[in-house]
Amino acid sequence: MDPRADQRPVLDMTPEGEFRDPAPRQVTWLDRILARLGGMAALVALIAAGVVVAGVAVAFLALALPVAVVAGLIAFGSLWWHARRGGTRGRTFSFVMRR
Repeated sequence: MDPRADQRPVLDMTPEGEFRDPAPRQVTWLDRILARLGGMAALVALIAAGVVVAGVAVAFLALALPVAVVAGLIAFGSLWWHARRGGTRGRTFSFVMRR
């Protein structure tokens, strides 16, 4: 006797040669509760992922904003200094970037 005989699939056929579908499993109260609980857990996970993405966006903005302000102030100071030096020599201000 084969010890794995109960683990083999059973092919149930009608006399006409068609396969029968397995009987549907009966849904119990525990299945319904676990399905509802799993749906709520998926919704909470989705909301938490949204909060994390929003937090990363706020952190990036908080880090990028001071860098942009400092870069803008440096650019303004540089342009202002070149305009001031060019104006004292009697020539007009022109700023050319050289490579």
